[in-house]
Amino acid sequence: MTGFIWRLVAAFVLLVATFNPTDWNYVTWVRGNFYDQMPLAVLLGLLLFVGYIIYLRATLRSIGAFGMFMVIAVVAAVVWVLYDYGLLTLRDTSQIVWLALIALAFVLGIGLSWSHVRRRLSGQADMDDVDE
Repeated sequence: MTGFIWRLVAAFVLLVATFNPTDWNYVTWVRGNFYDQMPLAVLLGLLLFVGYIIYLRATLRSIGAFGMFMVIAVVAAVVWVLYDYGLLTLRDTSQIVWLALIALAFVLGIGLSWSHVRRRLSGQADMDDVDE
């Protein structure tokens, strides 16, 4: 369980480092500093890109596009229930962005962890897991 939490947190950090409603993110920083700090902007952009490649490749290989859609659908249903019971208001656009970042973090965290979950539930290892 702690492995899943760490993967989820890492996915959330990757997403929030790229973009969030505050001024503390890569997109906002690059908009204001690209020409003054071009080498650093390119380096940080490439590091973020590598993180996305790792997460997206693992997610697509483990749960696929349909699985990604299903995780988003479940998270959307949870948000709908919370909204319906009055536990969540969706008036603030920054709140909606944070919810989207959390939903995407769940997709990437579950995608990166799915092989471990499947191995525990079924007892069968994926071909990529044989060396573990």
